[in-house]
Parts: sequence; structure tokens; C-alpha cells
Amino acid sequence: MYTLGIDIGSTTSKCVLLEDGNKIIATSLVVAGIGTNGGIKCMNEVLENAKVKREEIAYIIATGYGRKNFSEANGELSELSCHAKGVHFADPEVRTIIDIGGQDAKVIRLNSKGILENFLMNDKCAAGTGRFLDVMATILQVPIAEFETQARSTKEPAKISSTCTVFAESEVISQLANGSKVECVIAGICNSVASRVAGLAKRVGVKEEVFMSGGVARNGGVRDALERELQVSIKYSEHSQLMGALGAALFAYEKIGAAE
Repeated sequence: MYTLGIDIGSTTSKCVLLEDGNKIIATSLVVAGIGTNGGIKCMNEVLENAKVKREEIAYIIATGYGRKNFSEANGELSELSCHAKGVHFADPEVRTIIDIGGQDAKVIRLNSKGILENFLMNDKCAAGTGRFLDVMATILQVPIAEFETQARSTKEPAKISSTCTVFAESEVISQLANGSKVECVIAGICNSVASRVAGLAKRVGVKEEVFMSGGVARNGGVRDALERELQVSIKYSEHSQLMGALGAALFAYEKIGAAE
């Protein structure tokens, strides 16, 4: 039996196809989020990769910002529930999830059964999100993919104190005008994101093991800074960005089981 989970975020769409609720058959990630055809393109890509037809999918659950606008889905669930489900499936030892996406940051605490105990979300301000990093990358004309290497190449991060993206932009420009090296500014930007998200995490109450999901999990500069801020090791994987879609696919399988 095949079930599919799709996570339509602000900037990317992610899909996971499961067989019998425990085997990942195929995944896909498309850089196109809410308000685009990214969801359909992502689903078609995963079906093509798996050589599975749409009519063979028993149930589809959508999550993320665009979940209510995906007509192919049989149901929809919040990204909080889906990230909790996906991460617990991937690593049952995780008790705290830090999810930094394009438009928000979430910290989720789980119990030993993977049930959500507490959470906090920053979705009112771009600071501490992937959008913040994108804006800074544009100013610096440095690809996001290079932030990790640049941040790790210096022990003298610039001080980026502003928590507002607009003010931080002015601060970065001032740092560069005053002669700060680009790598020092990038390290400072990573520290700024980590400081913002660590504030959420401390309010939730951090329990180990800690796992980072979402697109920003790929940024080693931010991960390093978060580890320093929280004084814990942070796990992540090459599939960190797919955790919401994985959780949705798992919930879809449970829906089928409940109906039988």
C-alpha cells in the first residue's frame, strides 16, 4: 500500500512516498512553494521516480503553508504534528526539534512516544528564518551554500545585534563599510539567527537529543552557532528538509488503517 505526504512551504515543496507505512520508496524536493505549481510538480516527480501511478496512492496528506490549497490531498495536518511524527520515526531518541523554514522557526518538544509536549513558533518576523538568510545572502552576493564554509573560516564573527531584518540589513552594510571581512559578517549573521531561535528553544525547554529539521538545517554555520548557544549537540541528516512530508505520509498510512 502506498501513501504520500507533501509539505508545501513558503519556498519549497517536499514529497515522500511510503510503502506499507514503513518503507520510503521515493522523495522529491522542488524549489517552488505556496502560490505556485510546486506541489503538483513535486508529486509528479516522486511518482515518476518510483514508477507508481497516481491511482495507486491510497491516501495523501498535505502539510505546510500551502496544505489547504492542494486539491490532490485527501486531508491536511499542521506542520507541527507532521514534523513531530517524521522526526520520531527517523530517530525515536529525539526529544527536541528545531525546525527553521523559509518564513518561520519552530521549536517542538516531544515525549518518549513522539507526542508533542510543548512548542513555540516565530511566524510574525523574518528574523531567525530562511528568509532572513536569503536577504543577507543577496546583500553580500554570496550563495547560501557557501555560508557554512565562510562562517567556519573565522573566529571573529561580526556583531549583528538587530533582530529585525530591515535593521540587520543596514547593520551588515555598515559592518562592510567599516572594513569587516565578508566571512566575519556571515559568521555574525549565523550567530544572529541562532540567538533568535535559541531564545525560543530555551522558553520551550530543551531536552536532548536535539534534532534540526527544515531547509536551514543544511547550513552548518547556523547549526554550529545553535550548538554554542544551547550547549548541546544537534543532530541533522540529509533528509532533514523532508521530515514534514515524511510525517504526513505516516499519518496518511494511519488514516487508511483506521478506515479498515
